[in-house]
Amino acid sequence: MSDFGRKGLGDQLKEKAQPDSTKSTLDQTKESASGLYDRAAGAVQPDQNKSATQQLGDSTRSTKDDASNQGQGILASAQETIGNAAQAVSDTLQGKK
Repeated sequence: MSDFGRKGLGDQLKEKAQPDSTKSTLDQTKESASGLYDRAAGAVQPDQNKSATQQLGDSTRSTKDDASNQGQGILASAQETIGNAAQAVSDTLQGKK
């Protein structure tokens, strides 16, 4: 059961289980918009006002979001390293130091 105005865990799991390639653009857009709303609602609603299942869903999503952000940091770092290496090779080939 979800809190008023919030996505239930069942709905969230169902959305994640179905591949985006099988969803219409409209369905993907609705899921994205409702997901953003749900994240915002979860962030402003105090934990003591959430049901146990809503707390579980929010804490699980928070952990996943943190891991995703760390992954993006690693990706950005790797891209920077590759870009610097490419520039060094280009400079070497052009005789620059």
